[in-house]
Amino acid sequence: MTDPAAQFITFEGIDGSGKSTQARLLADRLRARGIDTLLTREPGGSDGAEDIRRLLVEGEAHRWSAVTEILLFNAARRDHLEKTIEPALARGQTVICDRFADSTRVYQGATRGDLRLLADRLHELTIGREPDLTFIIEMDPEVALARGLARNSGEDRFESFGLEFQNALARGFHALAGDFPGRCVLIDGARSSAAIADDIETRLLARMTR
Repeated sequence: MTDPAAQFITFEGIDGSGKSTQARLLADRLRARGIDTLLTREPGGSDGAEDIRRLLVEGEAHRWSAVTEILLFNAARRDHLEKTIEPALARGQTVICDRFADSTRVYQGATRGDLRLLADRLHELTIGREPDLTFIIEMDPEVALARGLARNSGEDRFESFGLEFQNALARGFHALAGDFPGRCVLIDGARSSAAIADDIETRLLARMTR
């Protein structure tokens, strides 16, 4: 059983939006406040899911169809949920995850064919959990893409789809906030990392003290 005090918080946004940095900063700030916090990521976060991650983020852009990607992401997410997320929540830890099911809803469900219903249905059948709170970092797609490619991480398969794809992702994430207004918070990413982190921490603490 999940500890009712535990929070499941996710970060979403286009590639290069700074969401990974903000997830890490929030985890550090919560730990400094004495809140037991686990930072994890998707795809990945468990041994099996990390194996699948390499299939998804490396290689040629059109290596997989969008439908195949949905299946691979859900397989990785299920292992991550079973091995990492649910046990941490049951221990009373707050879990901060860099991406979760919303990325699949947007990357595969909204931008590469009319697959949102498939993404939602598979999520319902195989995952069945939504975050308590989701921060969506909004960033100019051209700036974010340049930042993402500059990392030269070898995990730039989705960046290789180009600017048009990143623009579609940005529209998809913005629309997603309207689909889940109770948990999704849009964050202006065109500020310093510290200013964004302050904003996120303030919003989170306001919710936690309600």
